[in-house]
Amino acid sequence: MPKATFIQHDGAVESIEISTGTSLMQAAMQENIEGIEAECGGCCMCATCHVYVQDPFLDRLPQAEDIELEMLEETAAERRPNSRLSCQLVMTDELDGIVVQLPETQI
Repeated sequence: MPKATFIQHDGAVESIEISTGTSLMQAAMQENIEGIEAECGGCCMCATCHVYVQDPFLDRLPQAEDIELEMLEETAAERRPNSRLSCQLVMTDELDGIVVQLPETQI
């Protein structure tokens, strides 16, 4: 099963297994990863599942759709070139080992 690593703002690291086809946000919520609020439940309507995707995985992701780009304008933490919403990042075998950093705040 593919794995993902979440790096907290304070440097704490948590790695979890994620079933293919499951979003990083869903898996983070199931595993009680702190720092993912997911107030809208994964509907791409709140920007509280904001993450910073580390290289080389950013280039493996599909392009963000317009709705995600709009929501990224509303993030509580600084938006960066590697900012994505974890509700829009669906785990695939190609993403095995993905590393994302969580911002200091989501709200």
